[in-house]
Amino acid sequence: MHFKPPFPGIHSIVFALFDAQERLDRDAMRRQTQISLDLDVQGMAALGLATEVSKLTIAERRTVMEWMAEDVAGRKPLAFTIFGSSVAEQIDLVRVAERNGADWVILQPPMVGSFGAAEYIRFFGRVAEATSLPVAIQNAPAYMGRGLSAEDIRELVRQHPNICLIKGEGSVVEIERLIAVTEGRLPILNGRGGLELIDNLRAGCVGMILAPDTIDYALRAYNHYIARDEAKAEAVYREVLPAIIFIMQSIEALLCYGKRIFGARAGIAIHDRGPALRPTEFGLKLVERYARELGPYRTG
Repeated sequence: MHFKPPFPGIHSIVFALFDAQERLDRDAMRRQTQISLDLDVQGMAALGLATEVSKLTIAERRTVMEWMAEDVAGRKPLAFTIFGSSVAEQIDLVRVAERNGADWVILQPPMVGSFGAAEYIRFFGRVAEATSLPVAIQNAPAYMGRGLSAEDIRELVRQHPNICLIKGEGSVVEIERLIAVTEGRLPILNGRGGLELIDNLRAGCVGMILAPDTIDYALRAYNHYIARDEAKAEAVYREVLPAIIFIMQSIEALLCYGKRIFGARAGIAIHDRGPALRPTEFGLKLVERYARELGPYRTG
């Protein structure tokens, strides 16, 4: 079964979970995916910033795709972020995603150099032309140091119709601007750990792609929102917001502290792969407190 865009809802993008020797931990990765599936998220994803894709070898990226395909088993829409420094590398990984049953792919800008919008439009376009899968562009200039304006994205979509979604990592004001410029024709899933969650939905986002640390709260808030109970949605969001603010100080903080909050809630030991932000004693006390306040994942 293949799912079709726009893939609304809350999507879980998995952390890369390592063992004490800094190897990908198969059992921990399977458990992580199962938690999100048991929560009944609307979609699954891997190999984005939360998956520390830049620390993974190409072989490991292929392995993560294979594991996710096996564990999700067609039950939810499945997306893979495509990270690579050249068109050829990205196309090669798109082919792996196709073989593993991806429903869509998310293209990251190449993390080499810094170029004008026209160069990124050409780059993304060449990769998009190589697949029939729906393609999203990850536009995260604040986190990645490179990105496109709303007008650039409109031009890219005009040239390449299978580029039909945006994975955003911006403020709700920026997201609303992009929706306005594209006249609402381009479905947007924002991220940023769930910051401004309800306002993102009000601005017109079709959903969010989030790491699983607080995803159960995001899912509850989203479900209340689409049931047109904004008061309950806001109440759930206010409950989780202090933890989100603690986690989302930076991508490094997400990978250090957000991953540890996830591990504490899920009963999974967390090991870093260097280089990494290492937790402080005070930071670990905050992890313990937030994990206790959020509680274990309530599934089933």
